[in-house]
Amino acid sequence: MMLLLESYTVPTLVNAPALADFLIRFLFNLLIAYVVIRWIYYPVHKNKDYFFTYFLFNIIIFVLCYMLKNTHLQLGVAFGLFAVFSILRYRTMNVAVMDMTYLFLVISIAVINALSTEHVSVLEVIIANLSVVIMTFVMERIWLVRHASSKVILYEKIENIRPENYEKLLADLKERTGLNVHRVEIGRIDFMRDIARIRIFYFE
Repeated sequence: MMLLLESYTVPTLVNAPALADFLIRFLFNLLIAYVVIRWIYYPVHKNKDYFFTYFLFNIIIFVLCYMLKNTHLQLGVAFGLFAVFSILRYRTMNVAVMDMTYLFLVISIAVINALSTEHVSVLEVIIANLSVVIMTFVMERIWLVRHASSKVILYEKIENIRPENYEKLLADLKERTGLNVHRVEIGRIDFMRDIARIRIFYFE
């Protein structure tokens, strides 16, 4: 009992240098995430559904990694997070590849900003973040000229969802929506009501 009491250290109520480090990192991380989500992702994909998801994932991962950065688990936690979220899927519809890419991106930004140690200079961290932002912007706005968007719709011509009727399904969707539909993913099928929930991908 005496040994346990002697080994116990009272936690510091306020550690000013550590608190300042946390706030600076947190605000910088949030700024980079905001630029990527609001000014690169949203103007192209116009999808507000993932705003909450991206910001919350970024904040939670940053706080989690920062709190564990002084433990020996930091490398394992980082790889574990990537392994879990690389296979993440929602139950109703599969998440689009582009949306999953941005989710992976905001997680990576949080990990980079939270786990950088004293061996990595501030300038290196800033350059790493700016490199990610610039390359994302260039690939999204300059290199990839044709931007693909997606919508989830309810489709009632249930016979067209068969694999052999795929071309007929595309033609019907193009005619009825007026969109340049180039790909379709079949989601939940309700044979009781003869409808299917499908995601259509089209070029703007």
